[in-house]
Amino acid sequence: MDGHVFEPAAPAPSVRSSELLGFSPDARVLIVNADDFGMYHAINAAIVRSIEEGIASSCSLMVPCPWALHAMHLLHQRPEIPFGIHLTLVCEATHFRWGPLTAKQKVPTLLGETGELYSSALIPELLARARLDEVELEFRAQVDAVVDAGLTPTHLDWYCLADGGSEDIFDLTVALAEEYGLAARVWLEPGRQKLRRRGLPVVDHDFLDSFSLDIDGKSARYADLLRELPVGLSEWAVHPGLGNEESQAIDGGWRVRRTDYEFLTSPGARELLRQERIIVIDYRTLQQAWSQTTAPL
Repeated sequence: MDGHVFEPAAPAPSVRSSELLGFSPDARVLIVNADDFGMYHAINAAIVRSIEEGIASSCSLMVPCPWALHAMHLLHQRPEIPFGIHLTLVCEATHFRWGPLTAKQKVPTLLGETGELYSSALIPELLARARLDEVELEFRAQVDAVVDAGLTPTHLDWYCLADGGSEDIFDLTVALAEEYGLAARVWLEPGRQKLRRRGLPVVDHDFLDSFSLDIDGKSARYADLLRELPVGLSEWAVHPGLGNEESQAIDGGWRVRRTDYEFLTSPGARELLRQERIIVIDYRTLQQAWSQTTAPL
């Protein structure tokens, strides 16, 4: 999706990130992060339930979205919920819109011909046009909006952009994570190698995006994935939603979200974690390790 190929990198250290985080060499460690918090109400409700009643361990907040203020209110009420910031340069929705937090005249290269954020189908055009200083303005605005609201995020990640979509956006985001005392979600091999050479823990294995799974038989597939989970640190990016009338009216992906929600909150999911002795963590563990390895800029 990102349309960018990083230059080959030297091999990363062989020690697993799970071991860098203090887990035993044979530990199977999993982050279950619920993306798109703040997009709309039925997602907000499902994410909170998936964390409080299910197996999700953290979430990522989309600050520019229509229901972000509601999501931040929920986080204020529940300070125990760890969350990251889902840095957003793309608007994928067709029946409702969001835009940059920065004044549009300050970030013209982030906007398409209509003066709105690009859709995911036009990400190559966005990446070819976007100026890095404008990306930084918008990313800082999104992080500062959360910090200024009195909330404490754990990490940065991206909406619809794999590792930022380009090497310069990736490097900018990692620098911002270090500046704000956060970790970053990194899931493409070049970025993982780059940060592992610095001693920073990132996922050890291929990243799972729940939109890549078939809807039919998804719960059984999730169960198989837990049974097959390899030793080391893995991450699932899940997208729970209630799948109610609101969802069906505005979101073409509501079935993906509903089936995610059904599995995450099922008794069988928690029982499988227990049976398989899988350790579920959130980004606070990585954030602590990053803060010990890097100093604020």
